[in-house]
Amino acid sequence: MRPSTAFGQQRYNYSDILCFEPRSPFELHNPRVTHMNKAFVREPEFDGKAYCPECGSLGTRVGEETLDHHVQPERRSRLGDTAWFCGFARCEIAYFDLFESRVSVDELQSPIYPKDAGAPICPCFQFTMEEFEADVEDGVPTRIRGLLEKSKSGEANCRVLAADGQCCMREVQRLYMARISNRGD
Repeated sequence: MRPSTAFGQQRYNYSDILCFEPRSPFELHNPRVTHMNKAFVREPEFDGKAYCPECGSLGTRVGEETLDHHVQPERRSRLGDTAWFCGFARCEIAYFDLFESRVSVDELQSPIYPKDAGAPICPCFQFTMEEFEADVEDGVPTRIRGLLEKSKSGEANCRVLAADGQCCMREVQRLYMARISNRGD
């Protein structure tokens, strides 16, 4: 701000304080504020979405039981009771929180899908990509239908065993439909 002097005293020019540019004599006496200090701006409400600090992908919220199962015990203290799973296959981050604490793929207890294509796509029933590919080759989703029936049973423990804490059927069906449409069948 530029101080101006009036009658030997230092004072501040209102245009510097209010950050306005008068366009008419009326606005000179009735300023229109065009900029505001961020201290007076309300922060947006948290909408429950979190993005991976490494790759920017939208994360999937997971609970304590999922984290306890997948993260090595000595690394588990980095995250609280909830965190987010980064489902982008080529990202090295597996879990993260809002304070940018991270757990990398190397710090997990075992390989997980989609970070490792050799890991079961369904950890509850050990359904692998080989079984998935066999259904694609056959052109009939026999194994996938069997997995669907199993996933509806009480034996499914997706909340704990799946890396994202979600049932795998949505992803399996999406992958199957994408592969079938790409084949042109």
